[in-house]
Amino acid sequence: MGDRKSQAIPIRFEDDAPEDDPAIGSNGGLDDEATTETEATGEAAGPLMAELVASRAELKRLQNALSEAQDAVMRRQADLENYRKRVERERTETYNRVVAETARKLLPVMDNLTRALDAERSVESSESPEFRHFLHGVQLISKQLSEVLESFGVQSIAAVGERFDPHIHEAVVTEPSDEHEPDTVVEELARGYRIGDRLLRPAMVKVAAPKSGK
Repeated sequence: MGDRKSQAIPIRFEDDAPEDDPAIGSNGGLDDEATTETEATGEAAGPLMAELVASRAELKRLQNALSEAQDAVMRRQADLENYRKRVERERTETYNRVVAETARKLLPVMDNLTRALDAERSVESSESPEFRHFLHGVQLISKQLSEVLESFGVQSIAAVGERFDPHIHEAVVTEPSDEHEPDTVVEELARGYRIGDRLLRPAMVKVAAPKSGK
């Protein structure tokens, strides 16, 4: 009997595993190291998520700041362009005003030269060569003055043969006529001038009128 007991083979089933087996932990299959790693991963996810949210908020703030800066630059560019146009317009207006004032002072001189030349042409043939030479010099001065006025943009106003326009003509005399249509300029008494769209002086003219009884 004693021999049979010593030869028995011990049998162990899986359910009989000792509780202190290091391969099996107290959490039903996971050891303590695996549990610790899972808990550490969960603890690290919180700060990472918070940092991601903060980064997105900062990106949104920077995008808004960039958009506001671009709008400000566009407004500044528009203001600068408007300022440039205003300065250019004011400079042009100032130039035209100064030229107009200067031209108005020269126009009486031009009128006197024109009258003198018109008066002398009628007796030029009877004058001496010296006087005709002097008259030719006056003609050159008148021409040079006209060219100076033209260089400033001063232009003469068409008169004779034109329809009377109260905006650019001033009727000094009316004369009944069968040869011309009523309200037609038949004679220019003093030349009119303008610079661009600005009237310097209207032309003094004689205007045809219908004869009485018609």
